[in-house]
Formats: sequence, C-alpha cells, structure tokens
Amino acid sequence: MRAAWLLLPALAALGAYYVYAPLPGSVSQPWKLMLLDATFRAVQQACHLIHYLRLSHHLIVLNYLIGAFDKLKSVSSEHISITDAVFDGVEVRVFEPPPKQDETLKRSVVYIHGGGWALASARTSLYNNLCRIMAESLNAVVVSVEYRLVPEVCFPEQFHDALRATKHFLHPDVLAEYSVDPSRVAISGDSAGGNLAAAVCQQLSKDEHMTIRPKLQALIYPVLQAFDFNTPSYQQNMNMPVLPRYVMINYWIDYFNGNYDLAHSLLINNHTALDVSQALSFRGRLNWTSLLPSSFKKNYKPVIQTTGKAEIVQKIPALLDVRAVPLLAENETLQLQPKTYILTCENDVLRDDGVMYAKRLENAGVEVTLDHFDDCFHGCMIFTIWPTDFSAGIQTRNSYIKWLDENL
Repeated sequence: MRAAWLLLPALAALGAYYVYAPLPGSVSQPWKLMLLDATFRAVQQACHLIHYLRLSHHLIVLNYLIGAFDKLKSVSSEHISITDAVFDGVEVRVFEPPPKQDETLKRSVVYIHGGGWALASARTSLYNNLCRIMAESLNAVVVSVEYRLVPEVCFPEQFHDALRATKHFLHPDVLAEYSVDPSRVAISGDSAGGNLAAAVCQQLSKDEHMTIRPKLQALIYPVLQAFDFNTPSYQQNMNMPVLPRYVMINYWIDYFNGNYDLAHSLLINNHTALDVSQALSFRGRLNWTSLLPSSFKKNYKPVIQTTGKAEIVQKIPALLDVRAVPLLAENETLQLQPKTYILTCENDVLRDDGVMYAKRLENAGVEVTLDHFDDCFHGCMIFTIWPTDFSAGIQTRNSYIKWLDENL
C-alpha cells in the first residue's frame, strides 16, 4: 500500500509532464488545448507503433479510430435534410434547409473538409455539425465533399475528386435540382480542404467551358505552399499543439507519396535552394519579406540555402505544382479569382500561407477579407462540440458564417 502511495504522485507527475506544453500567453483556454494535444500525440504514437510493426498503415488506423468514436449513425436532423449522393463518381453529403414561403432559389456552399488530405470525413460529427449550422444560418444548400484520402490515393487524386464534384454541382441542371441560385455559389474549406478549395477555384477560373463559377471563395487557415518551411509562422509555431511543423511536413510527404527520409531536407529548405533551377522562377511569388506585414515578420530571418538537393524536386515535382501549392500560381491566374475570405490564426504554422495569399490576391486586384485571430490555433473552428469545445471555435465559426451571410 505504501508503494502505491509513492507511485501515484510519480505517475501524476509523469502525466503532467506529458500533457504540459509551453504556450503563448495569448492562447485561449491553454490547459484544454494541452489536453487535446496530449490526446492527439498519444493516439498518433500508438498508430505509428502499429505502422512500425507493419500491422497496418498508421493513417488507416488513425482514421479508423476517428470513425469509431466520431462517425454519426443518423443522416438526418430536425431542421436540415441530410442526404448522401454521388457527384461524378465522388461521394458527397448534401445539407438542405426546408423551403420557405415565397422563396425561389437558395444560396449554396461547396465545402471541402480538412485533415492533411489523409484524415477526417464529411460524415464525422465535427464536419457534420459545421455544415448543418452553415445550412441553417445561411439558409443555404451545403455540399460537403467526401474526397478519397491518403494512403488509398495520393496527389493529384484528392484534387481531382474535389474538382469533379464541384464541376458536377455547378452544372445548371444539378443546381436546378437543388433549387440553387447559379449566381450565389461559394467554394470553401479548412486546412487541407482550404488548399483543395483554392486549387479548384483556380482551375475553374481558367476553364473556358465553365458557364457557372463560384461567386466567392472562403479559405479557413489554408495550407497553400510547400516551398518554404521557415516562414515566420513556421518558425514561431514550430512546436505549437495540433499542428507542429514536423507533422505538417509529414502530411506533405504522405500527400506526395514521398519518403520520410526527405523530412529534414524539406525542413531546412534544401528543395528550394538557390542552385535548384526548378525553384528559381517561383521564388519571387513567395517572398515573405515583401508579402508579410512587419507585425508578422517580427525579427525572423529567411532560411535560404545556397546549395541544396535538386533531386528532391525531381523525385517529387508536385512540390512546385500549382494544383498542390496554389500560392505559387502566376498573377494571370490570381486576377481571375473571385471575392475572397481568408481566416488565419496567430498560433498556427500556416498563418503566413494565408496572409501571403491574401496579399498576392490583393496585388492582383481581387477583393480580399483577411480575418486574423490573435488568440486562436490551427483547427479551432471545428472544435465546438463537447468535449472538444473551444471558445476559439465558436468565435471563428461565427465570424466566417457572418462574412458568408453578408457576401454570398
């Protein structure tokens, strides 16, 4: 018994050590965020052990666990009709509010979920809840795209799925079937979904055969480039909970079906060194020293290698493919983009991706709203359901939906 009393404080101390992470003073609900992050890390480490033992791919196991704890059994709600459909071979979930008197056509949002191109689903409660609230608040038809995930498929299949589903929905006959106003359709997504939304929007803007295009794009803490993993936000937030830098780099490697041995070279920007000729023409499009305001640059310095490894880009040419990295698109494409909303969080490695895209779009003549939150973190907008409910989630979600309501 005496040994047990000695062991309990030791276990408590070890638990506290595992959970604790130094956070900026501006982060809201820090201890709750630490607990969420500790849970993520524990589950991911268990999944990586299973992967190491060659029992299954760690992402398959992780998605299975997410589905086991989170997948909804019901496909309907009291006020919103929720149905599953297939758009040009791609599964989607459609949220439809009830018809109103004297109403002819509704607004609509095509939504693409996040999860590093590898995790989550349009059917999980986090995204089911978000899209249901969007449909109710906006009185809009929301189409949530269930694109295929890593490791089942890798780039460019996620992009192709999102593009096919969106193009199918934008067909006049399909819009008429759902009673949607063709002039009031937005495309949106968070994190990796924001990446896909931006890439799809760029592709649609260049498609001469499209008669209907999105009126708006709304990107929530989007991941937009793999050119520079040492922007100020990557340096500042390299160990931030939910999405530390090494995790984001691994997501990119998985998306491109690359080798984890490349992670360190990517981290120090060896793939875009000055002697990597394939990267030279893109450098001016992602010069954060000119694209970021001084409040974000702070005292951070660019990390530019003189000599690097050109073979990385030769092995993974998608690192410079604008379908994967929309921030590297040429100005002629950016000029074609619709009115844009970009939400960024201070405590997020991807903060500068969104801020730089906003600036490049603005420079190209696009009307842009940059909605920045000093006390929020990556992924916060979907965390609004107990036990992962955060005030940051409610705050960002309300701001996002308010902008859509005023502009769509």
